[in-house]
Amino acid sequence: MKRFLAFAPVAILVALGLLFALFGLRDDPRFLPRALVGKPVPEVTLPTLSDGLPDTLAAPGGGPYLINVFASWCAPCELEAPILVAMKAQGIPIIGVAYKDDPAKTQAFLDRTGDPYVRVLVDREGRAGVELGVSGVPETYLVDSSGRIADKISAPLSEEDARRLAASLRR
Repeated sequence: MKRFLAFAPVAILVALGLLFALFGLRDDPRFLPRALVGKPVPEVTLPTLSDGLPDTLAAPGGGPYLINVFASWCAPCELEAPILVAMKAQGIPIIGVAYKDDPAKTQAFLDRTGDPYVRVLVDREGRAGVELGVSGVPETYLVDSSGRIADKISAPLSEEDARRLAASLRR
């Protein structure tokens, strides 16, 4: 009986490992949730980085636009920054959401990499991230002229992504 008790913790660990292997590894790690595609942009009010006044994710000027969720602590966000700056130079409106970031660090990040945004909203607690279904940063949302999310990219933007999004915004 004592031998059985000595091996019980090992048996439990092996059983838990098997359960993990059967249930955890069968999910596709490339699956990214896109639950909000086709739905209206969430009505979230956050302070702006520039003056702290409340603002929303609503369209700047009423037309199609992008929402980019980023953070100063996000290395891939720094990689996509030049692409976003180039998109701004093309006249593409982008709203930035500083996700779980300190405003001073966000401003330093934008000073260093360039500021491609028409406005930056500060989401210190991650509330907008929850409403948007953010699975990680950076994420970019294409919003059509009716205020619905038309597409979601859950990775740093590539040159190809930028061309495709720009073409979608011009339609």
